[in-house]
Amino acid sequence: MRLTLASTAAAALLACTFAATPGAAQAQQKFITIGTGGVTGVYYAAGGAICRLVNKDRAKHGIRCSVESTGGSVFNVNTIKAGELDLGFAQSDVQFNATKGVAQFKDGAYGDLRAVFSVHPEPFTVVARKEAGAKGFADFKGKRFNVGNPGSGTRASMEEMLAAMGWKMGDFSLASELKADEHGPALCDGKIDGFYYAVGHPSANIQDPTTSCGAQLVPLTGAAVDKLVADKPYYAKVTIPGGLYPNNPNATPTYGVLATVVASSKAPADTVYQVVKAVFDNFDEFKRLHPALANLSPQNMVKDGLSAPLHEGALRYYKEKGWVK
Repeated sequence: MRLTLASTAAAALLACTFAATPGAAQAQQKFITIGTGGVTGVYYAAGGAICRLVNKDRAKHGIRCSVESTGGSVFNVNTIKAGELDLGFAQSDVQFNATKGVAQFKDGAYGDLRAVFSVHPEPFTVVARKEAGAKGFADFKGKRFNVGNPGSGTRASMEEMLAAMGWKMGDFSLASELKADEHGPALCDGKIDGFYYAVGHPSANIQDPTTSCGAQLVPLTGAAVDKLVADKPYYAKVTIPGGLYPNNPNATPTYGVLATVVASSKAPADTVYQVVKAVFDNFDEFKRLHPALANLSPQNMVKDGLSAPLHEGALRYYKEKGWVK
């Protein structure tokens, strides 16, 4: 399976704006929160896009949606489990692991996890300081490298890749654990030589260091990657188009996952139904709200990258549309 991203210009991150609903309607409002990731990543922008569409009709359904910047995929799943988030973004591999009770969730499967829909491809993106001269991932051995913050899907995927390569964290002279919003500035300040990040493209998080200090995208290929893609159903080979970012004219081969939106089975079916309805009833507008969303199709979003059962509220809408039986 190979996914190709469209070469589109980077767009500014979107913010949700809310207006108060007066009178009785205000008293009946239901507030929901979507867990995302760092504020410069696509999760935050995509979450903002979803909330914008939900809030557009809040006078009708009484739901008021907001986004929360979080530590990422694993954090979102665990926080949904704890009942502190209503919905959240998670990489497709993290959704799989939570459903099966493996890797980060080896202490037990999360049986109440439910899929809502998948969103954009997320290539594993390796970025190097221009001065590092890295041509492939192997060139980072003995260098200062950001492996991602604990609790993020990026960190979980990084650990799986290192294991497949036979590497350990000690193979870096420094394995920093900066959050996604911190690794670009650290790279340009010369504090690290490279970082690994799972993100939809185009992303302001990659735009910033490639613009500010000529950072370079590094291919992520080789026997270990080939084996991971062959063995794991949630991985696919991906190409980041050339010219998408300043100072990076050539296409960058890599592999990646899909972003997905998840919830608990305990989330009210009517609430999840209204979220799904807001997105797909306004689908053309949704795709315009961030370039990473531009090439989505509903038929793929209801099945690709989803390991957990569909949430009851999402399933109701998809059956109405004839997308699932």
